[in-house]
Amino acid sequence: MRALGLLTLLLVPLATLASAHASEQGFVLLLPTDIYIMAGVATVALTVVVLALLPAKAGHAVFRCLSVAPVPSLGLRHVTSLFSTLLLGSLVWRGFTGSGDPLSNPMPLFVWTVWWVGLVSLQGLVGNHWRWTNPWTGIATLLAKATGLRAPFRYPRKLGHWPGVVIFLGFAAFLLTDPAPADPARLAAFAGFYWYTALLGVVLFGPAWLVRGEALTLLMRAYGRMGLLGRARGRLAFGLWGWQVLARPAPALGLAVLMVVLLGTGSFDGLNETFWWLGLLGINPLEFPGRSVVVTQNLIGLVLSNLALLLAFALCLWLGERLAGMRRPLREVFCLYAPSILPIALGYHIAHYLTSFMVDGQYVIKIVNDPLGHGTALLGLEDFYVTTGFFNTPGTVKAIWLSQAGAVVIGHVVAILLAHALAMRSGVDTRRALLGQAPLAAFMVAYTFFGLWLLASPRGL
Repeated sequence: MRALGLLTLLLVPLATLASAHASEQGFVLLLPTDIYIMAGVATVALTVVVLALLPAKAGHAVFRCLSVAPVPSLGLRHVTSLFSTLLLGSLVWRGFTGSGDPLSNPMPLFVWTVWWVGLVSLQGLVGNHWRWTNPWTGIATLLAKATGLRAPFRYPRKLGHWPGVVIFLGFAAFLLTDPAPADPARLAAFAGFYWYTALLGVVLFGPAWLVRGEALTLLMRAYGRMGLLGRARGRLAFGLWGWQVLARPAPALGLAVLMVVLLGTGSFDGLNETFWWLGLLGINPLEFPGRSVVVTQNLIGLVLSNLALLLAFALCLWLGERLAGMRRPLREVFCLYAPSILPIALGYHIAHYLTSFMVDGQYVIKIVNDPLGHGTALLGLEDFYVTTGFFNTPGTVKAIWLSQAGAVVIGHVVAILLAHALAMRSGVDTRRALLGQAPLAAFMVAYTFFGLWLLASPRGL
């Protein structure tokens, strides 16, 4: 394990010189990407080779957690949930009544920058904060205690997590294909309607709706399996990203599909901005006519990208079963290995949005510093100006590339380690586990190349 750790530390810095894309329209970050992409692919490939040479128990040893302290029972999660509800309500109000500029109105900045980039990444990197920040649990508990009523319907078990999968694809369609997803009033209407319908689901079906049918809670609970911090036998525990996956049973089929869809959606989120995609649609990226022209094409691309990824992932698992001489049902194997996709999806999420977070995060600070636009300085930043100067110097550009490509490569390395540990947990012998994992490992190596190429591609949007 020391050798594996040292090898990773030595190779990741080389791999992370790969490349990145900037969400800001005026910046195209170009470096000699061929060498760096191959270094990233080599890092992931060598991880597979090293795992094959290590003892069978090495995979589980990597993800062994350390117990830190007893978990305090503060009982504040409903209070913090109500605070999240009030915050969301105030943002919706500002979305309707405030400035129409997405960089001046707090609604789009807090939804797309603070929540979608910051809090989703924090959920996967650190731990399950959604337990306290979920904007539905507090109000649902308050309504139940005030009225004394129970949910009139029982959630149909046969639906599983599929409503959440469908709703998440609808959310992704709004994010990727709507002509103006950052328009404050438009986003406020969408967020307010979504919050109300999700609360209605909780009122009708009880808490089961949140854990099975509400897409954003499913998203957060899935990434919550990746966090460094978690609970083990009633105590706060710490371990490598993904250790909680091994501490839980395999997910149900619908949730497993959602885990793969997270990667497919994130990948298309980057692909639909590239010169390659616009060229495929017959559009000159230097004369882009606007998002409204490509709504249908992007919607079709989103669906096809996810279907292609699901098919490729299932095919690799099916082939692995045949190579290993095993005949487990494909559904069982799919659910077993689907969580190994989460580190890759999280790595792409962080890498894709890093540059926009660096810029838009400054606008968030500016609004927090002066929330009503009256010239106050709550943070003591009287002369605060948003800057993009870090895109203009070689040192900072290289640091950005290092961070973005590093997130992708580290995500793939963790995914391969996790897939190996899951294979050994299934009870098969080492030889069969390695044979069965080979097609999936090859898939992950190829996806590393694709991901780094995606970061290196110039953007036209």
